[in-house]
Amino acid sequence: MGPKPVTLNDHIFALVDGIVGTVAFGNIYGTEQFAQKKRFQQVLNEAMGVLGSFATEDFFPNVAGRFIDRFKGLVSHRQRIFMELDTFYEMVIDQHMDPTRPKPENGGDLVDVLINLWKKKASTFRFTRDHVKAMIMDTFVGGIGTSSVTMLWAMSELIRKPHLLKKAQEEIRAVAGNKERVQPDDMPKLTYLKMIVKETLRLHPPVTLLLPRETLRDVKIGGYDVPAKTRVIVNGWAIGRDPARWTSAEEFNPDRFEELHDVDYNGAHYVLIPFGAGRRICPGLAMGVANVEFTLANLLCCFDWTLPEGMKPEDLCMDEAGGLTFYRKMPLVLVPTRYQVAV
Repeated sequence: MGPKPVTLNDHIFALVDGIVGTVAFGNIYGTEQFAQKKRFQQVLNEAMGVLGSFATEDFFPNVAGRFIDRFKGLVSHRQRIFMELDTFYEMVIDQHMDPTRPKPENGGDLVDVLINLWKKKASTFRFTRDHVKAMIMDTFVGGIGTSSVTMLWAMSELIRKPHLLKKAQEEIRAVAGNKERVQPDDMPKLTYLKMIVKETLRLHPPVTLLLPRETLRDVKIGGYDVPAKTRVIVNGWAIGRDPARWTSAEEFNPDRFEELHDVDYNGAHYVLIPFGAGRRICPGLAMGVANVEFTLANLLCCFDWTLPEGMKPEDLCMDEAGGLTFYRKMPLVLVPTRYQVAV
């Protein structure tokens, strides 16, 4: 029998959970916590959906606003997701505070550092258990979900355009040579792969709406008068697809960055801001991009990828779902064939 189709979503989410969980939490928690219900990816997607949802109470903070949200079922849905995630955060904290746990080396992981801040009880700022859980949520939801979604979109776009997939694999395998997989030292040489990641982040930014800003004074933006204290939300998804700024804006075309090679996502070019810009730029930018590039490099180096039998590239569903993050509505199912390095 030949290679069997695999649901790439499950494998990529488990991988990123392993990376982020080990670095930040000292353990692989996500898939472990939700494995029995097979809800790991679903919990992440639902959490991002709730964060990006419209709540009437936000604009009408009165009895009527709260009633409308309850009538729509938003409150009960939000509470269910909160309780499920809160149980997970409590487990992480309890395990780190277990007196029988071996003493961590080098100050421990992120959770150890946060717990130490909580225990210090500084007079200027009171760090609480809820603050620890909030930081865990930022890392868990923001770090794992966004990187995974970006990789899945990149693989989806490449499988729909076999000539781009071939071009990427030829570059990666030429750089890897006779090694079984891509090594960290190889990454700076993978120019086309970096262009693919840029184009994926342009079309499918990890977060559609950037962190809210507030104007400090009366300003004029694009000919509009914006009063002080106005809440401003930047639509990074729309900027990346603006036909006034991008040629064939809806087309996945990494080659565009051959001419736009100086355009990057580090916050200096406002036509491409998937991670934001300025003081509120995503603090996990470097780690997130490294995870995406290195994982994609090895997926494309070690395997040849095809669609299940009977499917054509144009048949692949590219429908989006979600709110704050647009993830694939349908799981990405592909057939991997192990690539044999010529000796």
